[in-house]
Amino acid sequence: MRTSDHTHCRIACLPGNEPLTRALAESLGCEVVELEHRRFPDGESYVRLHGDLSDTSLALVATLDRPDDKIPALLFAADLARDIGVRRIGLVAPYLSYMRQDQRFKPGEALTSKTFARWLSVHFDWLATVDPHLHRYASLDEIYSLDSEVVQAAPALTDWISNQVADPVVIGPDAESEQWVKAVAEPENLPWRVITKTRHGDRDVTMHLPDLSGLETHTPVLVDDIISSGGTVAEATRLLVSAGFKAPVVVAVHGLFGDRSRELLRHAGVSRVVCTNSVNAPESDIGLSTLLAPAIARMTGLSDH
Repeated sequence: MRTSDHTHCRIACLPGNEPLTRALAESLGCEVVELEHRRFPDGESYVRLHGDLSDTSLALVATLDRPDDKIPALLFAADLARDIGVRRIGLVAPYLSYMRQDQRFKPGEALTSKTFARWLSVHFDWLATVDPHLHRYASLDEIYSLDSEVVQAAPALTDWISNQVADPVVIGPDAESEQWVKAVAEPENLPWRVITKTRHGDRDVTMHLPDLSGLETHTPVLVDDIISSGGTVAEATRLLVSAGFKAPVVVAVHGLFGDRSRELLRHAGVSRVVCTNSVNAPESDIGLSTLLAPAIARMTGLSDH
């Protein structure tokens, strides 16, 4: 049973997460405590939590893109918090890494999703995240043994599109994106379609536009959960532009942006790329604090007050 932590709730963050942490603290009425992290000359981490945290509840904000640079400090901070008397510690990870390797595709491959889940489950009491990449897992509970809350970013994407794009038609770049497209479009009764793929071989894939009759004057909005390489969205953009549609707007939950992905999207003809602030990027214009705060309140017992 979750106990109420209303009286002694604190929130801290790894470096780079300060804006979201301040917004969450304001929404929750929590005090922000400083988590100092720096590196010794040999590259090892120095971690310090400032203030008296005995008998408190602590929410640690750390988005986990490029995770290998962050994991040691994250686990050190969690152990430190426990060691100095924090009663219950949670992780707010707007982007949750290591969900891709969810089966052994080749003999001898590491199932990193399960290993990472064990690490976090040992160090934290609860987890709040946004739209994790649940492909072969039905829920986080399959691999995580801590309490968890999954926040859906769709309402924030819906609001942004409705307010910022004139006459949008929401389009998914592939079949896997259909769940995101439907969840974003239907609350405001926006028209939506999904592009289909035909696979002719391992590296030979053809994309086909859906029937867009009557929507020729609308602005295409390509919606997906993650932008990493940008290849699928770039190809969808080229199809739409070649068919005479306006330059698409791309809206995604997590903007990971691999090498040259921005250049690829720009050359394909994308007019604008916008993501949530689950990952820190120049394109992160859609805030998540109002969606994340209620989940954190439930995990900490603040919603009982």
